[in-house]
Amino acid sequence: MSVKNIFDDIPVHQEEEIFNILVEKENVKVERIISEGHASPPGFWYDQDKNEMVLLLSGSSEILFDNGNRYKLQKGDYLNIPAHQKHRVEMTEPNTKTIWLAVFY
Repeated sequence: MSVKNIFDDIPVHQEEEIFNILVEKENVKVERIISEGHASPPGFWYDQDKNEMVLLLSGSSEILFDNGNRYKLQKGDYLNIPAHQKHRVEMTEPNTKTIWLAVFY
């Protein structure tokens, strides 16, 4: 057992989004995602088998659902996404680290 910090090992420059699994057990996965101006590829929709709760620790983002609902998230905002609810990341703030905590259950 050891203490870790969610803000450790944040790269200064990054080309791709970074996905770090923090915990994964049976029916739960907790992941840190680091974005900087990233978005889902055109035409791509997430369609996940598990529910997902996302919490923005820093930065901002916009999530679009296939039913047209659009949510802008700022630091401290969280959103619960039901399993198989198609969605995509429309934007994350450029020149700023958007750090997500995603819990899949």
